[in-house]
Amino acid sequence: MLATLVIALREGLEAALIVGIIAAFLRKNGKSLYAMWIGVLLAIALSLLVGVGLSLTERALPQARQEAMEAVIGLVAVFFVTGMVMWMNNHAHEIKRQLESEAADAIRQSSALALAGMAFLAVLKEGFETSVFLLATFSVAQSASLAATGAVLGLILAVAIGWGIYIGGVRLNLGRFFRYTGLFLILVAAGLIISALRSGHEAGWLNIGQQRVVNLSPLIPPGSVRSALITGVLGIPTDPRLLEVCGWGIYIVLTGGLVFWPRHLRPGAKRLSKLLFFTTVVLLVAAAVLHWRTPGSSIRLPATAPLQEGGTVTLQLQPAGGYRLEVNAGQQVPVTYTLAADQQHMTVQQGVTLQQWTLSRQPPVTGLPATLTLDQVLALSGNRIPVGLSPVQHPGPYHASWSVNCTLEAETVSHALYRAVARETTLMTLSGGGLLSPRTFSVRAAMPQTGCHWQLAESWQSEVDNALQKAAQAYQHHLFLAIELPIMLVLMAVITFVLALRRLADVRKTDEIAHAGHPSLSEHK
Repeated sequence: MLATLVIALREGLEAALIVGIIAAFLRKNGKSLYAMWIGVLLAIALSLLVGVGLSLTERALPQARQEAMEAVIGLVAVFFVTGMVMWMNNHAHEIKRQLESEAADAIRQSSALALAGMAFLAVLKEGFETSVFLLATFSVAQSASLAATGAVLGLILAVAIGWGIYIGGVRLNLGRFFRYTGLFLILVAAGLIISALRSGHEAGWLNIGQQRVVNLSPLIPPGSVRSALITGVLGIPTDPRLLEVCGWGIYIVLTGGLVFWPRHLRPGAKRLSKLLFFTTVVLLVAAAVLHWRTPGSSIRLPATAPLQEGGTVTLQLQPAGGYRLEVNAGQQVPVTYTLAADQQHMTVQQGVTLQQWTLSRQPPVTGLPATLTLDQVLALSGNRIPVGLSPVQHPGPYHASWSVNCTLEAETVSHALYRAVARETTLMTLSGGGLLSPRTFSVRAAMPQTGCHWQLAESWQSEVDNALQKAAQAYQHHLFLAIELPIMLVLMAVITFVLALRRLADVRKTDEIAHAGHPSLSEHK
């Protein structure tokens, strides 16, 4: 409640002051306030529509996208409040003169539309910032009703103070007011940094730096006044993560330093432009180093893997590409497979590239009996009488012929087996033994003579899964350090470069004014 009250009070008072300055100037010049109030009401209505629209859009999204939108709204709110605090800190003393100058231009042009536009844009800016900031604050508030109550009270108080200043009954040290509320809003915005980073993690964007730094539950018990102040107002959770603590601290230090650094210790415009250019270069170099020097994710596993029922399978890389797979499956005959490079299919799982093969072969049938008794047929059929075979009418023995089809499914990663399984389909064709015509039956029992009934051991699967999990974490680490962080650094470099150009332009403009006021300097040069 306190956070939304201060937000609404500060933003509302800014809008009220702007409207009050315009109204006082118009009243002093004997002009109607009708056009100005039209602009104010339109701006308020549009600001409400923006807030309601964002809220409805967020609720209509799936859970993951809701978290993503909350992260975006939180960062936008932080951007707005930071810019507002810094702008008011540097330009609060110029607002009245600037607004009166613009209003005088509108009066000279006899343009009611210009006056309405001035009020509309001024209030719309504050209203839009308030909508986004309050929406981000509502998403992390412990009680939405109390947060809404605080916002309404803040707006009412802002209107009352603004009206009092307009009629001359209230005097307020605006410099101190904006300075102290600016400090409070910086702390609130830092809490929004934490909630935005956590929402980004829950949306699947940020999976690095999620180690819990400290447990604040003893310090912030649920339902206590401290919990309402620290968690509800300042947005500090009981289980802050490493990335959140870093973001919170960096924001506090940078923004607090820029806003509250003593003016007599601040560098001049020319020196500041040089510092900004230097910062731009440092940021770009850091982004390039991170992008090109951050190691990628990989998996290192042995070339030989154990089989479920004993034996091993060895994967050998071939000079011409592909692999040679040697299987020694316990009591089964040794088998060798060729995993050709031109028969593979590539897939990516959790940032890890897998090579897949599906092979079929018909191994030579050797060592299988040519004659079977009825008991042998029943054993091969899983101790069941095959459909179409009558022990009374077809007592055997039978003449047997065999057909075997072997299917291998294999996946490799980083020159090691990830998954491999061989399945056989064995058909026996029986004739004689009372059968009037040959009958073909499927064999249910494994045939060790084919060497085509094996799979990797479960322990190996667990080892590979653990390796993949570590690789996924390494991939997220690489994604953040090599891609996401460099992009953020480049964006920061663009901002510092633009600020440097603006400061340099101010320096040149100041020099031109100085030379224009002292032409002898130019002649001397």
